[in-house]
Amino acid sequence: MDPARLRRLYVEHVAELERGYARALAEHGYDSVVIHSGAPKTRTRFDDQYWPLRPTPEFQHWTPLVAADCALLIRIGQRPKLVWPTAVGFWEAPAKADSDHWQASFDLVEVEEVGDVRAHLHPAGRAAFLGEDEARASAWGFNDANPPALARALDRLRVVKTEYEVACLDEANRRAAAGHERVAAAFRDGDRSELDLHLLYLQATEQDDPETPYKNIVALGAHASTLHHVSYARRAEPRASLLLDAGATVHGYCSDITRTHVKGAGAAESAFAGIVAGVEKMQQRLVAAATVGRKYESLHEESHAEVGRILVDAGVARMSAEEAVTSGVTRAFYPHGLGHSLGLQCHDVGCAELKPKSDNPFLRNTTTIAPGQVFTVEPGIYFIDLLLAPLRHGPHAARVDWKLVDALAPLGGVRIEDDVRILDGKPPQNLTRQYLP
Repeated sequence: MDPARLRRLYVEHVAELERGYARALAEHGYDSVVIHSGAPKTRTRFDDQYWPLRPTPEFQHWTPLVAADCALLIRIGQRPKLVWPTAVGFWEAPAKADSDHWQASFDLVEVEEVGDVRAHLHPAGRAAFLGEDEARASAWGFNDANPPALARALDRLRVVKTEYEVACLDEANRRAAAGHERVAAAFRDGDRSELDLHLLYLQATEQDDPETPYKNIVALGAHASTLHHVSYARRAEPRASLLLDAGATVHGYCSDITRTHVKGAGAAESAFAGIVAGVEKMQQRLVAAATVGRKYESLHEESHAEVGRILVDAGVARMSAEEAVTSGVTRAFYPHGLGHSLGLQCHDVGCAELKPKSDNPFLRNTTTIAPGQVFTVEPGIYFIDLLLAPLRHGPHAARVDWKLVDALAPLGGVRIEDDVRILDGKPPQNLTRQYLP
């Protein structure tokens, strides 16, 4: 990413945040807010090992700094102040920042110890505290911690992405694409264990496991029927399918990409390859249909109609595509939502304030599609015993080819996922496909 462009976009990003925060604070009766960067968490209560720090998202909305117990003071009409404890112990050293493009946008105060932070916080008028550690709020003298209405208003500021945020999301897609290509090549070239493929992905994307936006889903064969398979097999065994759901982070922003691969020329592999091709075409049609003014939930419901057609065309369902949807058959093969908002969190906030219909309990995006949104589009078809058992013994059992289902089950399932940016007056911008077919 060009450093000069990054700095320019970041300055514009902070200016937009200042305007948004001023509106939200005034609307909810606040003059200022202090945002805590977060504190490391112990892995269990029984030992002294800590998880790597995941900064508070509200803090990372302003700065990519990954450091514990920082305080960001936002006051209406004043320059943001960042108080940063920089003391270095001899057990561990903090991670080095990727870039310093953000530092000039703050009144930056470096202090030795966490106990020195409070002396540099001078909030105006009525002040709120945002952060996970409410004990820190008390220690710093704030009684109004995480007011729900203000927190929701600030979450909504993360729905529409600035050009800086899009640049970070774009770079996160580029980095993740390199990992997907490396893993796909290794899968095609021979038998590898899931753990081996996971490590290859980390190497190609130049990130450590804790830096990934979520635990990589590396699923060979039947493991792909577990939607979030992260219990990697350690042994390399012949497998005809691979589902890789993995992303990268850049300055706190996530990519989230899934591809499914199949090899082999047997009858089951050929049928499965046909389903993979069907889901691929469906996914691209759904991306193109993600137009401004459309409700995302209607796009999700269209995906079920598409899944019905694929199941019928593959010979899995012996009914019309419409019947496959109305009878609930598609939901046995496709149980999750079509996608979710994407940003500082893999499942980002602000797009699920409305409850989905009862038929769509796992849908994480219920907004009306608007310019500036970034979200995933990720339909899938799976062979999950737990979900197929009621169908196998239910009233529609005779209308499913169970011999074919049983032949396909060892291949697990299919998911294709891209990250999509919505533009005003233009087709959606697929942030993933410019780097990964």
